[in-house]
Amino acid sequence: MSPSGLSPCAACKLLRRRCAQDCIFAPYFPPDEPQKFAFVHKVFGASNVSKMLQDLPLHQRGDAVGSMVYEANARVRDPVYGCVGAISALHQQIAQLQTQLAISQAENVCLRMQHSAMVTNIVGQNHSVSSATTAATTITSESIKISPASSPPAAPSSPDRESHHFRGIEALEATGPLWTTC
Repeated sequence: MSPSGLSPCAACKLLRRRCAQDCIFAPYFPPDEPQKFAFVHKVFGASNVSKMLQDLPLHQRGDAVGSMVYEANARVRDPVYGCVGAISALHQQIAQLQTQLAISQAENVCLRMQHSAMVTNIVGQNHSVSSATTAATTITSESIKISPASSPPAAPSSPDRESHHFRGIEALEATGPLWTTC
């Protein structure tokens, strides 16, 4: 008998039998969800479902019913592949997204290399200008910081701009030949 005690569970209703007090289906197939058991019955059969549930401990039966319902719904939608078709489609989607991510990472590396080259060029221009006009401008080691390859060089900072940090060429080369798509 269903938990409400008024109507038989969906399984007993579909099988057109009296729902006993200790019905194994009642806790998992309520009377207001008849399609849930109909799909499970169509794919697995009521006798097999009953045997599977009896062989399991009580605390695992709910998860088992959830799995059977999911598999039955997938099998009804795709009779040939069932869940395997859905899993395969998800694997293909993951592969496509990983490819897109790799392309985006390669583009990001290209942009960082271009920006790093521009910053290096600007720093070089500032250095040559300052040596030519040392009387007008003095560049100290504090105004332009050139770091070793292990730490990223910092762009010259100005009061109205944030400082941007970029990896050195050696650090970019360590990531592999991702920039070949540029």
